[in-house]
Amino acid sequence: MKKLLTAILLMAMTSLSFAQEQGTIMVTVSNASSDEGKILVGLYKSEDSFLKKTFKGTSAKTVDGKCEVLFENIPFGEYAVSIFHDENDNNRLDTNFMGIPKEDNACSNQAKGFMGPPKYKDAKFTLDNNLKQILIKL
Repeated sequence: MKKLLTAILLMAMTSLSFAQEQGTIMVTVSNASSDEGKILVGLYKSEDSFLKKTFKGTSAKTVDGKCEVLFENIPFGEYAVSIFHDENDNNRLDTNFMGIPKEDNACSNQAKGFMGPPKYKDAKFTLDNNLKQILIKL
């Protein structure tokens, strides 16, 4: 019986410690060219998925060229954020005939690409406490 209680107590403590290893990522976007459409925000958790498949995604309307989104209950770890201003509200990043984006876009750490999209290694950050604030200027 004592072993059973010890095992239950250990399992409860383990689950509590995992629950505490989560935080919130607050993404603040500024300098949008207008309040038309919306800002689409993608959270990525690996280099392989970066700009391909979001871990979490959301959108927000801008007010005076600014908006803020929260990703809550995110496990501690390494992430990157990518955003774009979907001004025509068609839920996709519009590009020209060469594949160059026609709508404003940016990544965490203000990562920029050279002759292509930004790299994960330049956009990544670590969530290792209750709140991580990411500021992105379009």
